[in-house]
Amino acid sequence: MYILKCSDDTYYTGSTNNLEKRLLEHSKGRGANYTKKRLPVELVYYEEYVRVDLAFKREKQVQGWSRSKKEALMAGNSDLLHEMAICRNGSHFRNK
Repeated sequence: MYILKCSDDTYYTGSTNNLEKRLLEHSKGRGANYTKKRLPVELVYYEEYVRVDLAFKREKQVQGWSRSKKEALMAGNSDLLHEMAICRNGSHFRNK
């Protein structure tokens, strides 16, 4: 699972079984429609998994995160990640 920073300062999250090859594809505009319109891209974070299905599952998890939560992950700030994961919805049982 990897995160790219695009030229427009957005993040792209993906997964692959060959990171070097996939980064080359992204840099040549053949990676994904999202990144080809936002070149150049820069690898800012990655995690390695033994199985592709686990990497894909993590990709989908991180894609759903806010920008600030992705930045906390990239900075290695696990305390902030935990804090950001706490539900603050007024209907949640922890707030009753």
